[in-house]
Amino acid sequence: MYSIILATASRYLLLLLLMFSVFLLFRGHNEPGGGFVGGLVAAAAYALYFIANGIEAARTIVRFDPLRIIAVGLLMAITSTLPSLVAGERFMTAVWFDTGIPLIGKVGTPLLFDLGVYFLVLGITLTIIFSLAEEDRS
Repeated sequence: MYSIILATASRYLLLLLLMFSVFLLFRGHNEPGGGFVGGLVAAAAYALYFIANGIEAARTIVRFDPLRIIAVGLLMAITSTLPSLVAGERFMTAVWFDTGIPLIGKVGTPLLFDLGVYFLVLGITLTIIFSLAEEDRS
């Protein structure tokens, strides 16, 4: 059943929830949050959009195949372990790089790992949501 109120609200809520998921992602290293929770909130935003507008509209707004999002996330998480090995530290030791930009400060491998987890959780959850929606159509 189509609801114009839910369809209109889902457009605005999608943007707000995606911004909140990025906030949770960046907040997660020092406080509760991180890649896992941020990825779940982003997937919930797309799920709400799917419920309001249908599967085809949700697939067009995602723009990427969820399996590619999973692959990118896994690659980022694995890549985050390499700088510690190159630096001669123990496996998965945090390595920090100074950007020289006062607002950004130092960027490290924990952020790269959290980004990988974010994309991994987002891709897996979208794959589940889309496959259940396709099964329901049959």
